[in-house]
Amino acid sequence: MPLALFALTIAAYAIGTTEFVVVGLLPTVANDLSITLPMAGLIVSVYALGVTFGAPVLTALTGRLPRKTLMLGLMGVFVLGNGAAALSPNYEMLLVARVISAFAHGVFFSIGATIAADLVPENRRASAIAMMFMGLTVAIVTGVPLGTFIGQLFGWRATFWGVASLGVIAFAAIAVLLPSNLTRAEPARLLDQVRVLGSGRLLLVFGMTAFGYGGTFVTFTYLSAVLQDITGFSEASVSLILVFYGLAIAVGNLAGGRIADRNPVRALSVLFALQAATLVVFTFTAVSPVLALVTLAALGFLQFASVPGLQLYVVQLAKLHRPGGVDVASALNIAAFNLGIAIGAWVGGLVVSSSLGLSATPWVAAILVTFAVGLTRISGALDRRASSVLSAS
Repeated sequence: MPLALFALTIAAYAIGTTEFVVVGLLPTVANDLSITLPMAGLIVSVYALGVTFGAPVLTALTGRLPRKTLMLGLMGVFVLGNGAAALSPNYEMLLVARVISAFAHGVFFSIGATIAADLVPENRRASAIAMMFMGLTVAIVTGVPLGTFIGQLFGWRATFWGVASLGVIAFAAIAVLLPSNLTRAEPARLLDQVRVLGSGRLLLVFGMTAFGYGGTFVTFTYLSAVLQDITGFSEASVSLILVFYGLAIAVGNLAGGRIADRNPVRALSVLFALQAATLVVFTFTAVSPVLALVTLAALGFLQFASVPGLQLYVVQLAKLHRPGGVDVASALNIAAFNLGIAIGAWVGGLVVSSSLGLSATPWVAAILVTFAVGLTRISGALDRRASSVLSAS
């Protein structure tokens, strides 16, 4: 693999760390800024919304810029956003800083995959894209726990300075290693994105993505608080548990691709059902340190096992229903992932601030994931109906 690809992987690592590291720091941020835990949870929601709505618009607006110039600009915005977060004097400025970082995130992954593919021969493109996205997985396994540990030891601002430093390293790597003569694909117009959104079949899959993946964030956003306040783990133990959880996520992501290869709809239906059941179980096992860890291992595996299947399924349906908009459909599914995160974190905040409290987040998350089970079965039924019509004709 060319060294330029490692520059993209470093950038993906930095971006993945900044997206999820707040999960481990919510209680610390809430205490420091004198805000409630649900208000701190909005730090996750606004970032995800920034990715959801910023990515398609900004990708379309910046589509004609030279690729290397754009990537350097994005990492500059990323460093600016995280530096502003570290310097934020109050809660409101922290939210603004998070949105700035999110804009860089959305556009980076929209064009990063095409750049990675252009860096290698055609028969190695899938491997190149997978390598870039490996930065996200490694961030969940190492970056998030390490950032949590730094935040607990030196304060949450130190974590954002650390992430900003990663952005500087990624900027330098891109400047030195990424070639200047990268081909520029025809930018996806906003009209193309609207046409994809006009397909009811694709909207159904976007709903599956938002509820199935995002539903878990009702609990995941407040996992650090659950582990400390309900399970009884010390603050220092949380970063180690996040390493354990991240490893389960990495295994689930790898296994999910194989599980979904033959029949993504059937695989997703089973995975979502198991995920909902595990969340219900976590409602009862969260009070026991040993049982909570066992349940979290299963939950981490299932949380990301559905991701490859969802991406595969949306591409399959786009080829049938919007053949000219396959790339746009794939990008919009990424937006659906982040919309799900925003909804999940927001619902989690409502639950925590209500009379139900922190202990109710797992079973409420299970309800959202159950919606994904229903949507998946509906989509599968429509697939079978369309197949039988074709067979009859």
